[in-house]
Amino acid sequence: MKRRSMISSSLLFALSLSVTAGCKKDPNSEPQAAAQLIGSAKLGFSAWPGWFPWQVAQDKSIFQNNNIKVDLQWFDNYAESIKALATGKIDANCQTLADTISAIDGGADLVVVLTNDNSTGNDKIIVSSQIKSIIDLKGKKVAAEEGTVDHFMLVQALEKAKMSIKDIQFIPMETSKAADAFVAGQLDAVSVFAPFTTKALKRPGSIELFSSKNFPGSISDHLVFNRKFVDAHPKQVQAMVNSWFATLTFMNSGENFKEADQIMAKRAGVPLIEYQNYKDGTKIFTIAENLEAFKDGNDITFLSKSALETKKFLFDNKLIKTDVNISKLLDDRFITAYANKK
Repeated sequence: MKRRSMISSSLLFALSLSVTAGCKKDPNSEPQAAAQLIGSAKLGFSAWPGWFPWQVAQDKSIFQNNNIKVDLQWFDNYAESIKALATGKIDANCQTLADTISAIDGGADLVVVLTNDNSTGNDKIIVSSQIKSIIDLKGKKVAAEEGTVDHFMLVQALEKAKMSIKDIQFIPMETSKAADAFVAGQLDAVSVFAPFTTKALKRPGSIELFSSKNFPGSISDHLVFNRKFVDAHPKQVQAMVNSWFATLTFMNSGENFKEADQIMAKRAGVPLIEYQNYKDGTKIFTIAENLEAFKDGNDITFLSKSALETKKFLFDNKLIKTDVNISKLLDDRFITAYANKK
């Protein structure tokens, strides 16, 4: 959020099925009497506000209530989670559209089944006090994780000022290390996602110059599966999609958001008050917004169009080697099935 090349955005949400919590149960997350587990899956996620609800799903037994055993694996390094999915070490991962297309270029066969969120400000270009505009970045040392959405956003910002990556001293650097280097005064600017934005802003005099809110819809985050797993275990995929929306219902029910925020802040490793500052920077998608995003459309709020634009960016900037076939990238049958059960 590479972030994820984009941690783009905050969070909030979901539904508790715990009787002890005294909450109304969601029929989509409530198991039948004496129901048997339908199977298991390995799910990877990393530091991005739009993905922390999965921790809520685990802590509140929402996976179990949907009759699936999920091995939820945390990755300190987002890039490692992408590699783990591509090499079959996990069955599904939380990752951006851009990173998914890059992985397909590398030989992975992946399927996007759900949109977790759009970044609406949690991906930021943070600069030193001497930088007042994008034009001021000319000749300056600017870091981002190459090929991530934050790299994408940096290029977009430069293009808006009629500049290119060639006009700056671009330094490819893993996100957390880039934030550290910026704070240490080794860089003039950095493009990172939350929560590393908070770290970068600890440099005295640093400010946010640009963010994903300037490019609505351009940075999206998804639940992505290995196609072989989808083909072999559609019931498990459905159970995980159901669990996601049950979690959002839990988080949005009554006072549950308080407990959910505490769970997510703990997973993020930041104080609760700091975590709550990320909320406006991430737009978590409802089931209706998911269904709309998976439709065909002519702007980047639609995934089919966004995928084409993202592929073009990656290819033009030599971040992928081939004109990747993305015709089978999107699969909306699981969100459609969930919606039809409501």
